[in-house]
Amino acid sequence: MSKNKKNRKGVVYSTNPDHDYSFHENEEDGTLPSQQQKLYVSIDRKQRKGKEVTLIEGYIGHTDDLKDLGKMLKSKCGVGGAVKDGEIMIQGNNRDKIVKLLLDAGYSQTKKKGG
Repeated sequence: MSKNKKNRKGVVYSTNPDHDYSFHENEEDGTLPSQQQKLYVSIDRKQRKGKEVTLIEGYIGHTDDLKDLGKMLKSKCGVGGAVKDGEIMIQGNNRDKIVKLLLDAGYSQTKKKGG
């Protein structure tokens, strides 16, 4: 079969049969241990028609690990949410509950941000 074509950047077609496509992978830093993560939990209403979401920012690591953390928080809170642009959005005002869950999970440097 062919190589992974999604990571080919800048080359549309090559007639050279010996051409090897160079893959520019964004190598992310390794995921920091949970004790070293500085997470900030805040409430946001901007551009959401007045609906509140709880934002968790500051995670450093692989996106798969961030998605796993988001999935755990959503299931513990019993609400929906999303993981986008390196931050976790949880529906509703669950800031206190999320801070407690993160502290129990070993994220000792978790802080509330905002009012």
